[in-house]
Amino acid sequence: MFISNAYAETAGTAAGGGFMEFLPLVALIAVFYFLVLRPQSKRAKEHKAMVEALQRGDEVVTAGGEVGRVAKVFEEYVSVEFAENFEVTVQKTAIQTVLPKGTIKSIK
Repeated sequence: MFISNAYAETAGTAAGGGFMEFLPLVALIAVFYFLVLRPQSKRAKEHKAMVEALQRGDEVVTAGGEVGRVAKVFEEYVSVEFAENFEVTVQKTAIQTVLPKGTIKSIK
């Protein structure tokens, strides 16, 4: 009288409950992919294309914030002229942005 009867769960309820437990985890992974991984890989692809397209005369900004003009292009390095007769060799990956032509003149 004081002890209640124990009933076994049906097999359908246990299988459905297992999937529903993992649904928030799957949704979290999908959100992480679309908000973090996908945009990051897209930016990396665009940066790689920009670095490969560098040519002499391009006006660039380095990762350190220096603005200069590309003087020479090597396989993995770029010689950037920051001032008259002042060139520095940097890695191509250190180039952050390619500026429109004439930007350096408008800054000075």
